[in-house]
Amino acid sequence: MNSIRLGKLWLATPVAIAAAAPVFAQTNPTFEPVLVTATRTEQPVTDVLADVTVIDRDTLSRAGQTSLRELLAQQPGVQMSSNGSYRSNTGIFLRGASATQTILLVDGVRVGSATNGSLSLETIPLESIERIEILRGAASALYGPDAVGGVIQIITRQAGVPRRSVSVGVGTDGQRLGAAHFGGKSGIFGYNLGFSHERGSGIDAKTPAATGLNPDEDRFETSSLNFSLVADIHTNHQLKFQSLYSKGLYGFDGTPSPNPLGLNSMNSEAIANPEVNQSSLQWVANWAPRWKSTVLVAQSDDKSVTEYRRLSDGADAGVARFNTKRDQYSWQNDIGFGSDVLTLLAEQRSEEVDSTTNYPVKARTIDGLMASYALNRDQWDALGVLRSDDNSQFGRFNNYALSAGYKLNSQWRLVGSAGSSFQAPTFNQLYFPRTGNFSGNPELQPQRSRSKELGVKYAAHALAASAVVYENKVQGFITPSTNVQSDRATLRGATFAVDRQFETLLVKASYDYTDPRTEPDDKRIARIARHVFNLNLSRETGPWQYYGELKLASDRIDRSGSREFNLGGYGLLNAGVGYKVNQDLTVSARLNNITDKTYSLANGFTTPGRNLFVSANWSF
Repeated sequence: MNSIRLGKLWLATPVAIAAAAPVFAQTNPTFEPVLVTATRTEQPVTDVLADVTVIDRDTLSRAGQTSLRELLAQQPGVQMSSNGSYRSNTGIFLRGASATQTILLVDGVRVGSATNGSLSLETIPLESIERIEILRGAASALYGPDAVGGVIQIITRQAGVPRRSVSVGVGTDGQRLGAAHFGGKSGIFGYNLGFSHERGSGIDAKTPAATGLNPDEDRFETSSLNFSLVADIHTNHQLKFQSLYSKGLYGFDGTPSPNPLGLNSMNSEAIANPEVNQSSLQWVANWAPRWKSTVLVAQSDDKSVTEYRRLSDGADAGVARFNTKRDQYSWQNDIGFGSDVLTLLAEQRSEEVDSTTNYPVKARTIDGLMASYALNRDQWDALGVLRSDDNSQFGRFNNYALSAGYKLNSQWRLVGSAGSSFQAPTFNQLYFPRTGNFSGNPELQPQRSRSKELGVKYAAHALAASAVVYENKVQGFITPSTNVQSDRATLRGATFAVDRQFETLLVKASYDYTDPRTEPDDKRIARIARHVFNLNLSRETGPWQYYGELKLASDRIDRSGSREFNLGGYGLLNAGVGYKVNQDLTVSARLNNITDKTYSLANGFTTPGRNLFVSANWSF
């Protein structure tokens, strides 16, 4: 997409929203403000300058057996890839950036792999999550390295909220789900404890024509435990402990390397065992009416262990281990000056790799300093951010971000931003031994980027609409499939979103145009569709709740070395119904991929066909 076309999209933005506004702007209940952390401080969603989405608990409850990755892919600006079946290795792409260029936070703690840079999504259950916040756009100035495409933050169920609930569910392909959550408050203490377990016989993870196919069902299973404890030790001081442990397994078609037993995909079994173990301790102190200080000490373990066995006798055929351990320390101070807020942050993060692959370098440390100032005025507001990070492998990098918003009137608001970001190569990109077309290159340098975006937001009564056009130029872009560092990649696109609340009907729609390309060869970046449309409808009437979801995506390309494959476009239709039997019991049914569409999100790998899931939830 060239600059002329991008300009035309921008000129069309206010016209499109203005045309929709008279249709939607009727007298209805207004949206309640939702708090987000797009600035690392809480603020109403209507005041946020950035391009954000908040997924609330009601949306999570309606998702049924839908995985976290699939729920994220229904949001504006988000696409994904999947290596087959219901639960498997996943890539998330924000605004066309590579899967390694998005940060995943769980309660403010970074999780994910330092070896391949992937996010640990496949084992985190929706039952453990209170809400999800998606920040689209370069955010290294706020969150440090790797936030080229944006940040996804998961907030788990919070302590101190009274809840006792039990959920069970069954579905096609052998799906079984059970979950329980207990929370409350006693004196100065608040607590929450949750457990979930899910399993299924699954489907074959590879397409019939794929290389190395074993036409069997590839099973999956996940278990999760989350716990949080809050102590209000003083009027102005609070201690908070949070922990999430999630472990899974899923089968796939593969053979070990080296292969001492001479196995092939037909006579072997490959089982991936992903695991996330994250815990944190926070001390929140209000030293003065306008000064809040937060100290965070946290650790996260991201484990990826693959076991290979011979089917005939179960003989051990090898183990591949890629584990990442992170220690994180931060001290954040938020100081108010009238309606303005100054934020000062110091943090340190260390990463250490434990693997069956012998990496020449197995650890790195990143020390960061950040300062931001948020201006809040009646007519306009702005956010300026400066950050400096010292990477023990690559030295010091400085980044900035500047955002501003101007209220044209009580309904219309113009927003814009510009900033920079950087990303150090992963340990795989630097040191992984040659496998097929991929080989590590210790000469790789960090990727640097400059981004800009311009948007308009509309809010009136029960209607919220936004449109954003963006451009992000990444210097020294590292192509994921070949690990070649090109001159540059340009990530251009636009996002249009509308949320409309009628009396009993909520309508959410979004359209994304995304055209990321490498330069100077002008090649499309793999696994990204140019056009994606999402529509979500939900209606409540008496004890009944109905909802439907439509997703339309255009074609994508995939690559393996010099070979290029076309992944065709697809359309998905999902629907569901819920019934509140009484105050405590709700039953629901969800039917995904109603038309039984066959499609692929990565060359050679399948996705689930039509599938049904029925569940019941007791809250007492």
